[in-house]
Parts: sequence; C-alpha cells; structure tokens
Amino acid sequence: MTTLRPAPAPDAAVVRRPGSVRFLWLLVVVGVLALLMAASVTIGSRDVDWSDIVAAVGGSSDNIGQAAVTKRIPRTLLAVVVGASLGLSGAVMQGVTRNPLADPGVLGINMGASLAVVAGLAWFGLFSSTSIIMTAIAGAALAAVFVYAVGSLGRGGPTPLKLALAGAATSAALVSFTTAITLPRGDIAESVQSWEIGGVGGATFSSIGTVLPFLAVGFAVSLLSARSLNSLALGDELAAGLGERVAVARGVAALGSVLLCGAATAVSGPIGFVGLIVPHLCRLLVGVDHRWLLPFSALTGACLLTATDVLGRIVARPAEIDVGIITALVGAPVFIAIVRRQKVREL
Repeated sequence: MTTLRPAPAPDAAVVRRPGSVRFLWLLVVVGVLALLMAASVTIGSRDVDWSDIVAAVGGSSDNIGQAAVTKRIPRTLLAVVVGASLGLSGAVMQGVTRNPLADPGVLGINMGASLAVVAGLAWFGLFSSTSIIMTAIAGAALAAVFVYAVGSLGRGGPTPLKLALAGAATSAALVSFTTAITLPRGDIAESVQSWEIGGVGGATFSSIGTVLPFLAVGFAVSLLSARSLNSLALGDELAAGLGERVAVARGVAALGSVLLCGAATAVSGPIGFVGLIVPHLCRLLVGVDHRWLLPFSALTGACLLTATDVLGRIVARPAEIDVGIITALVGAPVFIAIVRRQKVREL
C-alpha cells in the first residue's frame, strides 16, 4: 500500500539550518552592524577621524569634527533601535497573520500611529514625549485591528492579498486625514511634514531614553512569543491540538508588534518596508523557526536602517536624504516581487 505524505511547505528548503550555520550568520550580522555603526559616526557632510570620536566620547566638542560626532552618536543609536524594532515587528506580524506581505507600513499601522500623533498635537496639545509615544501606540493598535477586520471579510478570511489591499486603502485614507488636519495648522505643519517623511536626524539621548522602556516591553513580549508563533505557523487547528490558546497567542504577539511599531513611529516618524524586507532575508539565512528568526530580524533591521541612513548622507552631500525615502526606494521593488510570487503560488 502506498503511503500518502503531505506535500512540503513552499519554504521547506529553508526550514532547517544547522546550529553552526546560524551561529556563523549571527557573527556576520553582528560584525556588519558594528561596521555600520562606525560608518554612521564617521560619515556625513563632514568626515571625522578616530581622534574626534575619542575626544567626543570623552565629553569634548571643541572643534567641528568633535561636535559632529556628538550629534551622530545618538543618531546612530536611534537608527539601531528603530531598525531593530521595525524588523522584529514585521517578523511578528508575518507570523501572526501568516502573511508574507505583512509590514507595519503595508498594513497601514504606521499611518495609524502617525494620524493619532498629528491629531493629538493639533487638537489636544500633546507635546510631552511620553504622551506622544502612548498616543502613537494607541493609533497603531486601532489601525491594526481595523485592517485585520476589513481584510477578514468575505470568503477565504484574511488572505495575504486581501490584507495588503485593506492596508493600502487604509493607509491612503489615513494620509488624507492627516493632511486635512495638518494644512490649516501652520504652527505645526512644518514640523509634522518633516517628521512624516521618517528619519533619525533629530535624535537625542533624551528622546532615546524616553522611548526605550516602551520598546523594551515590546521586545520582551515579541521574543517570548516565538514558540507560540511556531505553533501558529502550523495552522490554527493544529496549534490548538498542541495545547496552544490560539486567540491569546495571536493577541499577545500582536500586542508586542504594535508596541514596537507605535513607539518607533513616535520617535522617528513612519518608516516603511523595513519590516517587510528583513524577515524574508532572515528566513533565507536561518530558516523559519521564530526562536531564531525574531532575534535575527531585530539585528538585521538595525543593519538595514543604519545602512540606509548612511547612504542618505552619501548620495546627497552636503545635504541629506531622510531614511524614510531611502527605505521606500529599496522596499517598493521588493514588495512588488513578493506580491508577484504570492500570486503565482495562489494560481
């Protein structure tokens, strides 16, 4: 009698990776991140040398080079923190929804946070850093719930393409609402428009210190959800059969993702496509086990955002291109490629 076996999953070729290979990739990613951080501190409208860096770390800012380093250190740290948050948030979203197109930007979650912050500034006088971060998180959560609910309507439930379409439509609507709020308010229009592009140029140690507790909670919740996401990847019925409380697991993981996305957006503006690109790259390196995928997505996200920030300073010297523009230019072709691949699979 012939034994029927289930067909392998589309990503079966990358499911398993030897521990030694994963450890090697870990060393590579950490090394690349260290080099990118060094480049971020030294490269800009004015290049600096190691003597300026040492003097600036020691608290000196007597010349232009040392003053530049003093500004670039918090900028570099913010790029690392925000990149790690967006990379991890995207990996968790893709695991929660089992949607390869999931990303805080694609699903409209970034714009939900953005609209909430703009409305808070315009109508409620929110100017403290903590209140802005909490408002952004609330806006991100509402947008996530709305998009998932809309994408779940009709036959087939929340399919990847339906969620992507719901997210795109929601993003467009939220952008319009944000613009409608901003235009009549000349007192906040300039600062809001600059913030909405997405960037890390205005980083300070104070802003980083304010957002870190929120991001720390988001990181902890997301990383602790790795085993649950592995179970959810098998399907809701199998996950429930393994003893997983599916609704609770999905809700907790989504909470961690929303915390990361909302807090990161509050401090840097809506930066798209990092959470889309990074998880796909990391699956090629370490497989689909979320116990490895999530931390690797955080590290790789930090690398990507730091690299794009440095690139934005190089290509437009002596001016700069905000990192949100660079990530959009890089991410849009990747998004199109993933959509085409997904449509082929569904045929």
